Amino acid sequence: MTLFVGTSGWQYKDWRGVLYPADRPMRLWLEEYAARFATVELNNAFYRLPTRENFEAWGERVPQDFVVAVKASRYLTHIKRLRDPEEPVHRLMSHAAGLADRLGPVLLQLPPTLRADAGLLDTCLSFFPPGTRIAVEPRHDSWWTREIREVLTARGAALCWADVQAHPVTPLWRTADWGYVRFHEGRAHPWPRYGRQSLDTWVDRIATTWSDGEDVYAYFNNDPGGAAVEDAVTFGGRARRAGLTVTRTPELTAQR
Repeated sequence: MTLFVGTSGWQYKDWRGVLYPADRPMRLWLEEYAARFATVELNNAFYRLPTRENFEAWGERVPQDFVVAVKASRYLTHIKRLRDPEEPVHRLMSHAAGLADRLGPVLLQLPPTLRADAGLLDTCLSFFPPGTRIAVEPRHDSWWTREIREVLTARGAALCWADVQAHPVTPLWRTADWGYVRFHEGRAHPWPRYGRQSLDTWVDRIATTWSDGEDVYAYFNNDPGGAAVEDAVTFGGRARRAGLTVTRTPELTAQR
């Protein structure tokens, strides 16, 4: 198994002095991030879909082994609410194709008010190019049914395992031969950090669900105060100690 560990985004001003040297200009932060982590979840694509040229430029600025997960535009998930997906999916994927071989999974985070609709989900997934890794993060309890699980499995889409306040808020279904985990908010001090016991539990869940040769992507979305960076480093270290193959994470002690 390869466990890809990163954060949801890289441009947070309060990460200066945590991940980025105080004198490093923000325009060079992507290069700094990519030297320390091997993957990032592009969270801001949700708010405004970048151009293909933007994606191409990012792809040229990161190493060859770097993987970019892309959060789908809210136009598809929150405005269209998965309806009439052909054009929004095509636009998303034609833009993201600018990343070339650095493009990783695509995340569909659904609105908390969107109730389960297996047919709607299946139709949406059908418009993604074959071989695209799609992770789906529903946020309404009506989605936790056998029918939804069967759609995800049939399409090879991963149910995103989401954690809020150090507890899974989704079922821990394995629906693909790869996995996707998002850490939104821990319960440790200082907020919104994760405690070591919580991270160890997640390492165990991942290790017992996926095997050698399968990929799992884990992103920390608890960005305030650099918590995501600190937790990603701790999580990666504990996963390595558990015997997992983990992508690079930074040494933060030298920054402090």
